[in-house]
Amino acid sequence: MFRGGTPISLDNKGRLAVPAKYREGLMSLCAGRLVVTADPSRCLLVYPYPVWEPLEQKLNSLSSFNPQIRSLQRLLVGNASDVEMDGAGRILVPPLLRQFAGLSKDVVLVGQGAKFELWDDEKWNLQMDNALAFKDGIPAELNGFSL
Repeated sequence: MFRGGTPISLDNKGRLAVPAKYREGLMSLCAGRLVVTADPSRCLLVYPYPVWEPLEQKLNSLSSFNPQIRSLQRLLVGNASDVEMDGAGRILVPPLLRQFAGLSKDVVLVGQGAKFELWDDEKWNLQMDNALAFKDGIPAELNGFSL
C-alpha cells in the first residue's frame, strides 16, 4: 500500500531515486520491475509490474472500435514502459514520458494505494490548490462521507 507524497529530484539523466520506505516492498512485490505510463491528467502512473499486468490485459480486451476506449488504450498501453530499479533504488523515467508530463528537475511521487503518480512539482501544487477549492461542489458520491 503506497501513500503519501515525497518530493524528489530527477538527476540529469532523468532518473529518480525511489524513496527508501518503498524499496523493500517493491523488491518483494515485483523484484523492482515497474511500469511507467501516461495519465490523462498529464502526470505519470508508476505501477508494480504484477499490478499493471491485469490492467493492461483488461484494457486490451475491450473493443478498439469504440473511439474513447481506443484513445485510452493508446494513452495507457501505447505509452507504457517497463523500468527496473537499479542497485541504488533508482528508475529511469523515459524521455517521452518526462516530456508528456512536463517534468522538470523537481517532482513529487504520490502514493495512490497500489500505484504511484509522478507529478512535476508545480503541477502538483496546482492540483492541491484545485482539490481545496471544490469549485464544482462536492461530488454526490461523497455525501455522508466524513473524515
